[in-house]
Amino acid sequence: MRLIDESAIKNIAIGASFFGAGGGGNPYYGMLQAVAAVRQYGPVKLLDVSEIDPAAWYSPVAGMGAPAVGLEKFARGDEYQRVFDAVAQYTGHHFAGTFPIEAGGGNSLVPLTLAATMNLPLVDADSMGRAFPELQMSTLALAGVTTTPMAITDVQGNTSIINTVTGKWAERLARAETVEMGGTATVSLYPCTGAQLRDHGVTGIVTACELVGSRIRDAHRDPEAALAEILDITHGYELFTGKIIDVERRTEKGFNVGEIKIDGYDEYAGHKLSVMIQNENLIAIRDGQPITMTPDLIEILDAETLEPVTTEVIKYGKRVRVLGTPADAKWRTPAGIACVGPRYFHFDYDYVPLEQLIKEAK
Repeated sequence: MRLIDESAIKNIAIGASFFGAGGGGNPYYGMLQAVAAVRQYGPVKLLDVSEIDPAAWYSPVAGMGAPAVGLEKFARGDEYQRVFDAVAQYTGHHFAGTFPIEAGGGNSLVPLTLAATMNLPLVDADSMGRAFPELQMSTLALAGVTTTPMAITDVQGNTSIINTVTGKWAERLARAETVEMGGTATVSLYPCTGAQLRDHGVTGIVTACELVGSRIRDAHRDPEAALAEILDITHGYELFTGKIIDVERRTEKGFNVGEIKIDGYDEYAGHKLSVMIQNENLIAIRDGQPITMTPDLIEILDAETLEPVTTEVIKYGKRVRVLGTPADAKWRTPAGIACVGPRYFHFDYDYVPLEQLIKEAK
């Protein structure tokens, strides 16, 4: 057990944006909310999964919708407790704590704000190890933990409980409500026991976000050394260095979708990289061949500061470094690939691990 203070929150925010692979929402607003909550209520207790009661119940809270909409229409903050309490009341469970549904931008900070406000512990685990665009894309779901009952609410106070026969149906119905709520909403879902979170979550993710975030915050001192440390921590690879020459981004059915085109420079001069997005960076094509594909992570970083650049704010002319890091082993299973592999997102590729694609490209 340790305490998460204001400095740790700032590191977590940057690291969560890194692991968010372009998605999860902009971390800045989430960081401001979490810092304000900790200043008012005190630091948050972070528990390792070995420290939680396996029989107790836990539930995450998160934002849902197109991240670009969330830049202009962000949560007030009272929505978090509203959905958390709604699920507790519906299920009859007393929740002993909360956890992030994903390691992604703002959604890693939402449960921190809730934990501070309600004096609850935060568990050092999530259910993705990165960010994904749809609710059923969870390692808990892979293990049979049901997505629902879930609660959804908006800034107006409209709240409903959704109970569905599959996680995909939860995604479809909640996405429709999110669109009607103005493109963003707040949800609480995947109520689970401590044993389920321990056995089927991606553990240590909050600590990993904090560690990577601290390296990025110190990158101005020696960017190359910081990059080497980040790649070592994440077992990642540098894929490309270049300048953004085009961004096609639109909002469809509650998602940001599109393509980011990058022209290479330095050692990548004369080469091109395209990154296809659906809230998150899903597949990177270098000179016509895939170099990284979902569920493995694609991170686009500012070329000088190494700060992650999310899909809703990336712009023409920005100079970037593009990294690839391997997904958690739970996603590299047949069930994981069926759930979040390239063919699920209608790309005409069978999943090939990042390490193999890098080896074949050399």
